[in-house]
Amino acid sequence: MVVILKTVLGVLTALFGSYYLVDVVRRRDTFSTAPWAGLGATGFFTNLLDTLGIGSFAQQTAIFKFFRLVDDRIIPGTMNVGNTLPTVTQAFLFMAVVSVEPLTLAAMSTASPLGAVLGAGVVARMSRRRIQLGMGFGLLVVALVILAGLLGWFPVGGEAIGLSGWKLAVAVTMSFIFGALQTIGVGFYAPCMATVYALGMHPKTAFPIMMTATAMLMAAGSARFVKEKAYDRKAALALTVCGILGVLVAAYIVKALPLTVMKWVVLGVVLYTSAWMFISAASGRSVPGPSAPGTSAP
Repeated sequence: MVVILKTVLGVLTALFGSYYLVDVVRRRDTFSTAPWAGLGATGFFTNLLDTLGIGSFAQQTAIFKFFRLVDDRIIPGTMNVGNTLPTVTQAFLFMAVVSVEPLTLAAMSTASPLGAVLGAGVVARMSRRRIQLGMGFGLLVVALVILAGLLGWFPVGGEAIGLSGWKLAVAVTMSFIFGALQTIGVGFYAPCMATVYALGMHPKTAFPIMMTATAMLMAAGSARFVKEKAYDRKAALALTVCGILGVLVAAYIVKALPLTVMKWVVLGVVLYTSAWMFISAASGRSVPGPSAPGTSAP
C-alpha cells in the first residue's frame, strides 16, 4: 500500500511539476521586481523550519507582507505552488525513516487532496478582503494550537502507529477539512499533529502523515492556482528551489535545534500576522502604506 501511495504521489508530482515549471518559463516576463536573495532566503529558512514540524505558511506570510514581496491576494496561491515540491521531498524522507500503519497513512493522505481541490478553486476566485479574513482566522487558530502545546495543554498522544474504526473515520474527516483550510493559508501540520496526538498515536507518526498528506493535497490542489494565474511566479520559483535545499539541510544536519524557542518565535509571528491580516481587511489595503512593489501580473 505504501508503494502504491509513493507511486501516486510521484505521478501527481511529475504532472504538477511539469505544468508549473512550464508556466513559469513561458511567463517569466511577468516576474516581479522582488529581490531573488530575499525570496530565496525565505524559501530556504521557512522550509527548514517546516521540515522540523514547525510549519512555513505563517512565516512566509509575515515576510511577504512585511517586506511587501507578494500581493496579499496571491499569497495563498504563491505559498501552495512554491512549497509543493519541497513538501514532496519531506514526504519521501519521512516515509522512509518513520513507521506508520499503511492504512492510516494512505487514508489520511488521500483524503486531504479532495479538500484541497475543492478549496483551491474557491480561494483562487475570492476577493482580497475575504482571503485576508480567512487567513487571519486560520492563523489565529494555528496560534492557539501552538500556545496550547507550549503551555502543556496539548494532548500527549500514545504509542499507536495506526488507527481503526471510528478513530480512523475521525482522522480521515479531519484530514479532508485540513486540506481545504490549507488553500487559505492555514498550514496542515499543527492541526494534523493535534488530531494524531488526540487519537492516541505516537508523536513521531505525525511527521510522515503530515508531510505525505500535505504533499498529496498540494500536488493535487496547487495546479488550480497555476491555472487561475493566482500566484507570483518569481516568488514561487524561489520557494521551490531554495525550499528543497532547506529541507535537505534540516533532515540531515539540524535535527537537534532548540524547537521550543523557535516555536515561541513562530507563535509571535503567527499572532502578529493574524492581527495584520484583520487590520488590512478592515482598512481595505494590502499592507499599511503603498501597494506592494513585488506584485506580479497574471
